[in-house]
Amino acid sequence: MDARHSACLLAGLVFLLHGFTAWAVVEVSMEDRVEVLKGETAQITCMFTSDDGFGALTIQWFYVSKTGEKHSIYYQDATTQMVERSTSFTDRIMVNVTVATREVVLTITDVQIKDQLEFICLVKSLTDGVSEGRTKLLVFERPDSPTIEGVQTGIYVYETTPSKIGSCEVKNGFPKPNITWYRNNAPIQGDSDEVKIMPSTTIESSGLFSVRSELSLKVMKEDKDAQFYCKVTYLVPGGTRMTETNRINITVYYPSTAVNVWVESPKGKIKEGDSIMFHCYGNGNTPSSVYIIKHGEKEYAVESNTLILENVTRLQNGYYECNSMDMETYEELSGNTTVFVHYLEPAVVLPTNIEIAQGEELTATCNALSSLQTHTAWFKNGRLVSFGHTLIVKDVTFDTAGAYTCVVTVPEIDGMEEMETLRVTVKGAPQIMKPEHTDLEESVANTVELTCHVRGFPSPQIIWTTADGKILETTSQNEMEDGVHSMVSMEVTSDLTAFCNASNEYGADALAFNIKAIVRITAAATTTSTSTLSSSTVQAATAIPPKKIRKESNGVIIAVIIICILLLAILGSVLYFLYKKGKICGRSGKQDLTKEKSSKDNIVVEMKSDNTEDAVLLGVNGEKLLRSPQ
Repeated sequence: MDARHSACLLAGLVFLLHGFTAWAVVEVSMEDRVEVLKGETAQITCMFTSDDGFGALTIQWFYVSKTGEKHSIYYQDATTQMVERSTSFTDRIMVNVTVATREVVLTITDVQIKDQLEFICLVKSLTDGVSEGRTKLLVFERPDSPTIEGVQTGIYVYETTPSKIGSCEVKNGFPKPNITWYRNNAPIQGDSDEVKIMPSTTIESSGLFSVRSELSLKVMKEDKDAQFYCKVTYLVPGGTRMTETNRINITVYYPSTAVNVWVESPKGKIKEGDSIMFHCYGNGNTPSSVYIIKHGEKEYAVESNTLILENVTRLQNGYYECNSMDMETYEELSGNTTVFVHYLEPAVVLPTNIEIAQGEELTATCNALSSLQTHTAWFKNGRLVSFGHTLIVKDVTFDTAGAYTCVVTVPEIDGMEEMETLRVTVKGAPQIMKPEHTDLEESVANTVELTCHVRGFPSPQIIWTTADGKILETTSQNEMEDGVHSMVSMEVTSDLTAFCNASNEYGADALAFNIKAIVRITAAATTTSTSTLSSSTVQAATAIPPKKIRKESNGVIIAVIIICILLLAILGSVLYFLYKKGKICGRSGKQDLTKEKSSKDNIVVEMKSDNTEDAVLLGVNGEKLLRSPQ
């Protein structure tokens, strides 16, 4: 082939390539922006068109720095897929290519604020040329909950410049949050002589924004009930969000136009002895006000808007005036109230002490002056006996005597009462109050105590005597409200009768006490126990277990015992006589006449002569028993 022919072929190829490029070009399309929350994963999609196969394409990803420079982060061709090293995205990106849909997706994990950049997708074809698209990655961060802080001091309404109300703050948001102040649900517009709003912004080291806003305004009286708060708006992917702070109130100081004074306690009617609590308040609010309450010529200092008068009397009735002075404006105001203290004077009983004879009529009165209607009642020993101011008792007896309490109360006021005592003495002859038992039983050698209760006036004289007229020594004698109590103690040796004798100038009375003496016999007899019978005496012991002897058999038992002792003595004498005559046994020896068994209830009698030591033991049945050696 010659040179001309080669040149023609080359020219034709260039013509063909030029013609193809003119109508076949690579095209790339991308979204303007992709929004994502900080810390989440972002996906940026790159769409392209090309007639070349995937192997003829070269794909590259770049980001544009804040200074406008392009930095490669990813490269891919038919033989290579490579993530650029030493970039902030090296370990956080991944690229997926879908041939069928001609999509290239860049995935970025753990997105940070600094990742808010512009990203470039570049696609190069061997025949279709080069094309690129751009997407801005927008990163968002929800801020912390906003806070609000109000001023702790009060604000005067007559301040000439705006006073600080409070401050709001919201931290760690991105992009920068916005703060708006509200008063009673209405937004507050700043930058005027009445309102000042001062915002400030801080960029944290993390790149997040913290915003603070301070509100100052000229307050009015109506602001004492106003609620102030802040509303914070911030951006999130796909929209805007809003949050609010708590509501706060401020203390507004404003002058009073009127003063009120009233009795806070007690509620209702007041009585002497109560404590009165006055409250004095102006309808304004200022810490510089001074309050004084006047009553007649007397003045009382009021502390914390309260005055307490203790233990009041009727002398403190009347008008009470509360004066208020504002120490800032020196304006003086006053208010007043009326107080009436109810009273109940001490009860008066006439007569206070009454001496009255039996059978007569008792009359006494009880009165107490009061500012209210009263109620009177009479009590004796805690028991209600009569209503009304006058106490009348007909045909009095000793039971009428005693102390009567007159109680005067005011039904309208609890605890308002007075009491006085009437003492009644009934004159008459002694009257002995008979006890439940006057017939008594007591063991011999024991001590018995007798008590005698005698009513009568003048106080009776009490003497204790026996049936034979012997005067007994009184153990104790006491004059009580219900009479005289007398007691005597005596040792019981036999049956006796004691008399309580009472007398005064009106007469006498007596009461007999019959005392039955009880003999209680106890003896211990064993087979080794003996009784000695001499020529002139015989001693005998009977083993009778102790027991209580009934009243109706006491005399019979005593008689039987005496007869038994006499029979034993006679029997012993006879046996002794026979022994002396030698009719029973020789005197030179002793015979063992003891039975094999001897009951512990046997009565043993030992007989001795005057001139020998020999003795014979006799059983109850008359049998001889040999005496054991001593």
